Amino acid sequence: MTNTLYIGDPAYSSWSLRGWLLFERFGLERQTVWVDFANRDVAAQLAAIAPARTVPAVVTDEGAVLGESLAIAEELASRFPEAGIWPEAPKARALARALACEMHAGFGALRSACPMALRVAYDGFVPSEEVLADLARLDLIWSHARETLGVEGPWLCGDYSAADAFYAPVAARIATYGLPVSEASAAYVAAHLADPAFRRWRGMGFAKGEDLPWYAKDLPKREWPGPAPLAAEAVADGPSVNEACPYSGKPVTHFMQAGGKVWGFCNAFCRDKTVPDPLAWPKFAALYEAH
Repeated sequence: MTNTLYIGDPAYSSWSLRGWLLFERFGLERQTVWVDFANRDVAAQLAAIAPARTVPAVVTDEGAVLGESLAIAEELASRFPEAGIWPEAPKARALARALACEMHAGFGALRSACPMALRVAYDGFVPSEEVLADLARLDLIWSHARETLGVEGPWLCGDYSAADAFYAPVAARIATYGLPVSEASAAYVAAHLADPAFRRWRGMGFAKGEDLPWYAKDLPKREWPGPAPLAAEAVADGPSVNEACPYSGKPVTHFMQAGGKVWGFCNAFCRDKTVPDPLAWPKFAALYEAH
């Protein structure tokens, strides 16, 4: 049996991103159930797995219900100690847990004023004093972790850990709203935007769910500040280079043009999640490189 992960709209559900990264980034198998955000009835959609009422939620293979992201992180770390969800070194592990706990409980002004919205990047957003205070706190704790541990790579506590998964939606908010942070924090945000797992999640945000007006800001839009993807677009017809979908191995029925060639997929979601950033998907990237 496999753990079942319940997650919401990838464009808007910041906590779902955290839960998904805990599985995706650490190579853990799961079945995925998508929860529709359009009707605002998340708790009703989770009624079958009560007492969970928000996403992400996990039902373990023996039926335990985990409705909190910190609980999910800790339980996965216990069940899969080899995955590296928390750092192995005690000092780094302690700092990573402290960082994740602060994110779980704090930064209310930032989260309220700047909801995650991965399909857009805004220009001209003016943060309040409360949001600026949250950003200053992020600068402090991110720098403290890296300096205390002597980290040289892009992540907070050495290798990518649950702490980084918890701050990925914060990086998304900083990118979407063009929020002012220190040079070191900006580099940390850029690492998230370049992370293939984050890019895959953002790609799914274009393929699943609709634009929800209660998340929109009446501001000019600008280009997304992440790495420029391989240009691609959905097309109506083949023939395609490949006869089998790179993800499922099933016969192709939907098509995408990229790199001067047409590529096939077994359904609209497989294609549409790939179009925004094709080379973020390892199986498609391998197919692309082979041809």
